[in-house]
Order: sequence, then C-alpha cells, then structure tokens
Amino acid sequence: MRVPGGIARRPYYKDDEIERIAETELDRVGLLPSSPQAIRIERFVEKRFNIGGVQYEALPPGVLGYTRFGPNGVESIVVARQLTEEETRVAERRINTTLAHEAGHGLLHAHLFVLDRFSDSLFGDEDDVTSDRILCRDDVDLVGRRRTYDGRWWEYQANRMIGALLLPRTLVRVALEPFLVPTGNLGLPMLPSERSRDAVRMLSDIFDVNPVVVEIRVQQLFGSAGSSQLVL
Repeated sequence: MRVPGGIARRPYYKDDEIERIAETELDRVGLLPSSPQAIRIERFVEKRFNIGGVQYEALPPGVLGYTRFGPNGVESIVVARQLTEEETRVAERRINTTLAHEAGHGLLHAHLFVLDRFSDSLFGDEDDVTSDRILCRDDVDLVGRRRTYDGRWWEYQANRMIGALLLPRTLVRVALEPFLVPTGNLGLPMLPSERSRDAVRMLSDIFDVNPVVVEIRVQQLFGSAGSSQLVL
C-alpha cells in the first residue's frame, strides 16, 4: 500500500545484509538449491515478484532493462530483446546477470516507490529514475565491476545483489572445498592464488555464469584474486 505523505529516503545495506537477503529470498520461494548448482533466476523473478513472466522488449540502444514499480511493489521487469538475439551461452548468461540486477532493485528498492514521493536529494537529477521505474543502461556494468563510483548508489546496490543471487555465499563455499588448503596453527581454510584460476572455471561451470562474474564474486567474498591467498 502507498503510504500517504511518506518520503522515501536512501537505504543503506551492509554487504552481509545483502548476502542474507539473497539467500533468504531464494529459499522463501524454494529456489535455493541444497547443493551447488545454477540458480533459476528467471523463475525466481517470476515467483518472488508474482509478475507472471519477464518481458522482453525492444529498448533504446544502450538500455539493458528496467524495473517498473507500483503501490504494491514490483509490477514488471523488462529486459532488452536485443540480449536474446545473439543466442550464445555468454549472451544467455548475461541475460541472467541482467535479471539478477533487476531483481536487486526489486528486493532492495521497491519500498521507495511505495511512498508518496522522494526526498529532493534521493536520486539527484538522474533521468533514469522516475516515479515508477529504474532504467538500467549498458554503461552500468552488470557483472558488478564499475570503472568508478559515480554516486548512483541504487545501481551499486543492485550490482552487489548479482553475485549474492547467482552465486549464493554458502553454496560457493561448499563448491570451493576441494580447492582449499589448511593454513596457520588453526588450520584455517584458504584458497591459494595458484588454484584460483581453476576454481573460477569450476564455479563458472557449476553456477552457469560468465567467468568475469565469478572473478568479481570471489573477490567480493574472499579478497583479491591476485593475492597469494584468499581468506575464507
């Protein structure tokens, strides 16, 4: 329900909160696997937001998709039809990444659109955010990598949700067990850098995501992939 007189203000999420939200919401609709495997992200979007199905439409050049909101939350998620025309595995995976990004907006930002209005400074002068939608362009890197942080906090948050949904933290840790080695007096598990390339390839195959997404995810969870060891 729309809250009369409510003013939407910028939300803040710690990384651990985003991880918990992703796994809780996947589990809530029965789509968090019991063992490492690909996440059915399109089905998740359909069930979680009760929208019937993802819409694929011809969108202007550079626009990857958008989420439309209404008084009760997410009303539709639209993805650029152009992404379906390449018909390669890389392209299919990018569609899933786009869907995870849009799902991030739905999970983290829908409540902002339930309120009557935004505070003047919430989205600044951003033309891609209106009273009922967030438009996502190709210059926002949907694998989570940003050239520089440009102040679009809503895109940064949605990008963080990509890895949390497509590569759930608990499942990634299970999948990585064969690559881990004990270290230190306590035998804490670590992923040596010399094993990181094979680990990325393995995670890419298991979760059916492009390797660059996995590389960023590993860095998010465990530290720099270029370091000598990744602490779990």
